Amino acid sequence: MSSAATRATGHDHLWSVTEHLEDILATVRPLEPIELQLLDAQGCVLVEDVTVPVSLPPFDNSSMDGYAVRVTDVVGASEEYPAVLTVIGDVAAGQAEQPYVGPGQAARIMTGAPLPPGAEAVVPVEWTDGGLGEGPVAGMRARSVSPEGASGQVHVHRPAEARAHVRAKGSDVKAGDRALEAGTILGPPQIGLLAAIGRGTVRVRPRPRVVVLSTGSELVQPDEELGTGQIYDSNSFALCAAARDAGAISYRVGAVADDAETLRSTIEDQLIRADLLVTTGGVSVGAYDVVKEALSSVGDEDEAGSGIEFRKLAMQPGKPQGFGSIGPDHTPLLALPGNPVSSYVSFELFVRPAIRTLMGLKDVHRPTTRATLNTDKALTSPAGRRQFLRGTYADGEVTPVGGAGSHLVAALAHADALIVVPEDDTSVEPGAEVEVVLLG
Repeated sequence: MSSAATRATGHDHLWSVTEHLEDILATVRPLEPIELQLLDAQGCVLVEDVTVPVSLPPFDNSSMDGYAVRVTDVVGASEEYPAVLTVIGDVAAGQAEQPYVGPGQAARIMTGAPLPPGAEAVVPVEWTDGGLGEGPVAGMRARSVSPEGASGQVHVHRPAEARAHVRAKGSDVKAGDRALEAGTILGPPQIGLLAAIGRGTVRVRPRPRVVVLSTGSELVQPDEELGTGQIYDSNSFALCAAARDAGAISYRVGAVADDAETLRSTIEDQLIRADLLVTTGGVSVGAYDVVKEALSSVGDEDEAGSGIEFRKLAMQPGKPQGFGSIGPDHTPLLALPGNPVSSYVSFELFVRPAIRTLMGLKDVHRPTTRATLNTDKALTSPAGRRQFLRGTYADGEVTPVGGAGSHLVAALAHADALIVVPEDDTSVEPGAEVEVVLLG
């Protein structure tokens, strides 16, 4: 059984939302770190600080296409009285050998190229005649078209201060600096930084693999034809997408019919690719609630710490819930209700924090805020239940969308927040301040 099961007084115990969540987070452990190639580590969480081995940039370099010059050679330069310098060659990005810039000389330089010895500043090409002997130019001609541009003379029309248009060595990060902290989620900019400092691999916690199974003989896959009494399976799609949004790799298993043996074998087959299992449907008190039937007696009772416990929570929607572990590796399993709103709200409250915990993140919860309730009439809520109503949040106000029904998928699609009504409140008046969970 899970760790808090000893607190429960059998199946009649009514768990609070907080108790259930605490039990889940006390049971789920972060995944073991692994070394991954950079692109494979996208979305993963660093497990150690990354130190910069070489400064960025590693050398003084030009921030412009132009000419590397000595400051004294361009003092007082203007279009009327240009400084005339001898061009001694090109300095391109990646070039190993650079010419020495002496008095009265200039080197044509490209953006990102090292500042050559002797040079103190860069004048942009737009401040020169580009070596053509005429007025200011807009850019350089390609070397392949005009190789003579790397020689001859250039007229400089403006002076330049020391270090003008020069990116200093280490101006981005210096060797020995901490580039990224442990606990950082690796997105595109972080992966770019790791590559820039020469790291090809990085030590991270992998993205959790989450398997989502929906149950119910009435469920039909989208694009198939509905028969009498059938509905499309939306839960598995919504929860798979939600798992990805939380940072996981998710696998959707098509709807499993209401047969306990089939469900049990399907779950056991999925264990090989699961760090977390999520089922939806079949956890209530009906005669066809097969998740309860299948998992209440699933294998592992002989192993300490294993088994699934089904609970009633003091919440609406989402009263029936199941949680525990399954299989030889004690893979966590969360059994959610089948109503679409119930399953999604349950995912946000319980599964998402479990996924973020597996990832090794410190902050596993959606952000919350206080907002003014924008509604025409009071909201009602059952006594003793924490209610989560769908809403839209903007500029410090939250507006309910749809009703309290747990089957209202359309309203859920327009919501970006959950309005929280505490257990002790049975009515919330318009204009009241309420707690809001931000989903977007």
